[in-house]
Amino acid sequence: MKRTFKIALAGNPNCGKTTIFNSLTGTHQHVGNYSGVTVERKTGICRMGDIRIEIIDLPGIYGLSSASAEEKVAFAELMNDEIDLILNVIDAGNPQRNLSLTTQLAELNIPMVLVFNMIDDARRRGLEFNIPILERYFSAPIVEAVGSTGEGIDELKRLLLKVLGSAGPKRPKPIDYGETAMPIIRELSSAIAAMDIPLLKRLPPRYFAIKLLENEDSVRSIPQLQPLLPAVDKWRKGIQKRCGVSGETYMTDCRYGMISGACREAIRIREQSRHQFSEDIDRIVTNRYLGLPIFFMLMFVVFFLTFQCSIPLMDLIGLGFSALADLINHLWPSGHLEYVRSLITEGIIGGVGGVLVFLPNILILFLAIAFLEGTGYMSRVAFVMDGFMHKFGLHGKSFIPMLLGFGCTVPAIMATRTIESEKDRITTILVLPLMSCGARLPIYSLFIPAFFAPRYQAVMMWLIYFIGVVLALCCAGLLKSTLFRSDDEVFVMELPPYRMPTVRSLLIYMMERSTMYLKKAGTFILLASVIMFLFNTLPEKKEYSKDYPALTARVENDASLSEEQKRKQTAEYKAERESERLQYSIAGRIGRAMTVVFQPIGFDWKVCSALIGAIAGKELFVSQLGILNSVGDSEADAATLQEKLRMQYTPLQAFCIMLFCLITMPCVATVAVVRRETNSWGLMFAQIIGLTLLAYFITLIVYQVGTRLF
Repeated sequence: MKRTFKIALAGNPNCGKTTIFNSLTGTHQHVGNYSGVTVERKTGICRMGDIRIEIIDLPGIYGLSSASAEEKVAFAELMNDEIDLILNVIDAGNPQRNLSLTTQLAELNIPMVLVFNMIDDARRRGLEFNIPILERYFSAPIVEAVGSTGEGIDELKRLLLKVLGSAGPKRPKPIDYGETAMPIIRELSSAIAAMDIPLLKRLPPRYFAIKLLENEDSVRSIPQLQPLLPAVDKWRKGIQKRCGVSGETYMTDCRYGMISGACREAIRIREQSRHQFSEDIDRIVTNRYLGLPIFFMLMFVVFFLTFQCSIPLMDLIGLGFSALADLINHLWPSGHLEYVRSLITEGIIGGVGGVLVFLPNILILFLAIAFLEGTGYMSRVAFVMDGFMHKFGLHGKSFIPMLLGFGCTVPAIMATRTIESEKDRITTILVLPLMSCGARLPIYSLFIPAFFAPRYQAVMMWLIYFIGVVLALCCAGLLKSTLFRSDDEVFVMELPPYRMPTVRSLLIYMMERSTMYLKKAGTFILLASVIMFLFNTLPEKKEYSKDYPALTARVENDASLSEEQKRKQTAEYKAERESERLQYSIAGRIGRAMTVVFQPIGFDWKVCSALIGAIAGKELFVSQLGILNSVGDSEADAATLQEKLRMQYTPLQAFCIMLFCLITMPCVATVAVVRRETNSWGLMFAQIIGLTLLAYFITLIVYQVGTRLF
């Protein structure tokens, strides 16, 4: 008997497929992307005794056409010769919609088991199922289950063993398309069976015949089928003339007719259960007046928890990396390979620590988002925002990633996976860096108090964030009307019933996304940190304008100075030496060269050099500026930096610096995720160049107009 099997898990979006997958595979999962597309690929292992079953969790789909990337990859996976069985998950609360996919899967002639999932929700809604009748209709065994609680999973495992272990597993019975189409299907099937088509080894000829009548482009483009197209087009016109509808509409009507008949005979609805709990809540959360305030209140709570609850963990991680760097510095032999020691402690440990210190934010944020998604609330948010976002050519689901962009652009870009339209998804990814992320906040916190009176500070902060939102929406509208133009699509936004997600599903989701964040961002941040370390330290400066060691020793031996005065003077000498060293480095030299281009927007070489460091992370702009202005990192030194900035720049220049940092190219972590999520080097570079040019020209206009007005 065969001991290793492969199962494809298929179903509509929001059918609870992931909970079934998690219940069967537990932690034995692997997440990645299908080659060439951004659709997620999940596989897991289920062991039952000495039987090993690999389960492939296909993307949520409504059919087997080539209308979307998800349907394309799902179909390609099902064509794998190693697929032994299809496990079709059905939302028991919406059987008629879900069973449409079942009738299409039946055409593949692959053994199939149906799982009526979320049966508890269906019972609460008053649905009662006659399973034996449904099994006869669809010629496939059926299991009732609740994936979130594990109900029915043991029965499902026993059924899988029984079906996989049988010598000739029962295959689903294809439906009858009536006397109008069946003679045509049989004639086409006979003609196709005689052809040399590689896919015939896996698919029955009948499948191709049906897809030809449905005018499916991917099938019509098969070279061997070209001679049949004139006859197919004639038959399609005959169906339309006789029935008054196109071939694809006729076939769909036949499917739904069969499904409707099965549901009428096998499903009963109790009258007293028609009133739904979810509908009562939706009257409030999707209300045109209350929907947005409720959402903003919830997101305020999410962000508050994300940042407040993560502070102790972030401090702990930061102390851990500092202790590790101090330990290496302590154990490293004095005078031996000092540059390598600095590379490890400042470049590698500092770079990795700069990513991992934000891991608590990511964990808590994804946990909160997983909870809101699991309850079904996020679908309501997309519904509420759809009308407004549509004015800019986007779908309501684009609003969630844009909101997450205020925290961190990396998870915001990853959140665009919920957007079905590929053009909407790419457009959203390209404009997301314009949402002012948390890494830019230190820049605003430095310049706004330094240059603007207290009564204007809140207004300036609000203005910067508002400008980012307006630019993002305007750029999205421009992209959707030009490069990513498409016909207005009718988006069917499902509003699944409210349910309480399980702790297990929340933890699995949180760990999956957090692991992806570390893999996608951490490696690139590490590389960028090492590169920036080299840029900031090479070439090594041998001679300085002052004998800083001697000056420091003189201060330390001066008995007339207090300890606080000694500390301040020593820190100032150290900062001056660092400033000289950085001016001599590659980054400093590039900064001076950049002033030729950036002088028209009010930037000097110090700001230009700091912008180079900000490529690795926007928050590094402040530390780089502090080094260049010979100040340290304490609160007192931060106040000193603000004083020095006030002496060098005007409020207009300060505003232009903040504006440029808001609009310009994102950090390398974001660039890396954009490359991975779009699977395109071209789009990645287009975003970098486009945002940088946009930042330059907008800042140029603001600065030049401002200098003439003030």
